[in-house]
Amino acid sequence: MLPVESRGCKEDGDLELVFRRICDGTNACGQRLPFEVVFVNKKQNLRGLQLADLVCHPIGRRLLKPDQPNRAYDVVEKKLYRSGEGRLAGHGLKTLP
Repeated sequence: MLPVESRGCKEDGDLELVFRRICDGTNACGQRLPFEVVFVNKKQNLRGLQLADLVCHPIGRRLLKPDQPNRAYDVVEKKLYRSGEGRLAGHGLKTLP
């Protein structure tokens, strides 16, 4: 079970469709993934979702606006896994279309 913050009927439907496509084997591993998405109301304030927001929001802002200063990303980036050569992309940071 994978809890996801609900955003509205249309947005939830769009996200569920993409999620199911990824889990059915159309992913980087080429394998079926055993996850089910469950939408929860924002008012539930789940700790895991709050933590995910704290990490993912700075990364998303960095990817969308790389020239904009982003001190939160600078903190998160230090924690991400790197390759033996020190590369972040494709190792600790993977972006999907």
